[in-house]
Amino acid sequence: MSTIQELLQKGRDLLKNFPQPALEARILLQKASNLPEETVYARPERELSRRQERQFYKLISRRRQGFPLACLTGKKEFWSIPFRVSTGVFIPRPETELVVEKVLELSSRGEETIVDIGTGCGNIALSLARELPQAQIMATDTSQKALKVARVNAELQNVPRVQFVRGSLFSPLKKLDFKQKCDFIVSNPPYVSESEWAELTQEIKSHEPQRAVVAGVTGLEFIQKLIHGAPPFLKSGGYLLVEIGEGQEESVFSFFDSGWKNVESFDDLAHIPRLILAQKK
Repeated sequence: MSTIQELLQKGRDLLKNFPQPALEARILLQKASNLPEETVYARPERELSRRQERQFYKLISRRRQGFPLACLTGKKEFWSIPFRVSTGVFIPRPETELVVEKVLELSSRGEETIVDIGTGCGNIALSLARELPQAQIMATDTSQKALKVARVNAELQNVPRVQFVRGSLFSPLKKLDFKQKCDFIVSNPPYVSESEWAELTQEIKSHEPQRAVVAGVTGLEFIQKLIHGAPPFLKSGGYLLVEIGEGQEESVFSFFDSGWKNVESFDDLAHIPRLILAQKK
């Protein structure tokens, strides 16, 4: 049998071509052994069972084959909250926290209505629900699998009041008569072009749902539909917040007409314009 320290070293060696081999080896060891992070750090001399060791090497092997780390562990942290994730459901990225941050800056903290279009695992909607207990929040997605994962996350976080509805773009809002009822419409939409998709890593293409990533030929198709379709559902003075891809800022600005005001962009931590915010006149 091998110790924690020995297995971590072997894991680092096997994952040496990944950006953070030591971190990934520790995370996979915790998953395989079901031990808390504190034990892994405090008891490096502890021996693991043969079963735990085999499970660790199995996870390492799958990671080397290109499986996303979040899919192997079954969770991804967002807004300091662990979210359950699954293959075929879009995995949250840290830059999307900017959407949550800006809504909280603008919120009155009262009984507002917020709609999250394309919710995926529910990371934006549930993070906002945790921070804004008075808000009415609806989250939509076209994927039944994504909504199933989102509902599981709502149960795990004890946030039963978020309404999850299946549908594309604004169709759920039409059915539920949300005209001029929304204080915020937010979305992390597909914004990758078809040509960019072809150049992405096999890890992404094999495990991320293409429909949640690729918008069309230009990558701007879904964003344009969001901007043109949002006004009937926003209150006067309501906000639209949309995540965008690198290099899309100027094109997205051109989609806004005279019915909008205070259109601006915000950079992510890598100083890339990542969020477009606009207010309905």
